[in-house]
Amino acid sequence: MPRGDKSKYTDKQERKADHIAEGYEKRGVSEEEAERRAWATVNKDDGGGKKEGGSGRGKSTGHPAAHKGGELGGEAAASRSAASRSASARKAVATRKRNAEHRLSS
Repeated sequence: MPRGDKSKYTDKQERKADHIAEGYEKRGVSEEEAERRAWATVNKDDGGGKKEGGSGRGKSTGHPAAHKGGELGGEAAASRSAASRSASARKAVATRKRNAEHRLSS
């Protein structure tokens, strides 16, 4: 099977790649690069083609690429005041300190 052959991918994997590529193209990535990234993402998620004769058939997926969405955010934090973020940070420090003391005493 030559490199780039997509015959072992399911219809669902192909739809997924199309959808991902569309998203990249909307953000200004070239069509060729968007397609390359889309298939890389499908491979990362599913471990390659899932049709008969492919190595990944029937295995479940943890969807690792789908968890990346949270890294792209930050708008919520950016829209909060400095005082609010600072208060949250102080609270987090206190919680971590309390948890560390609890772990040491256990």
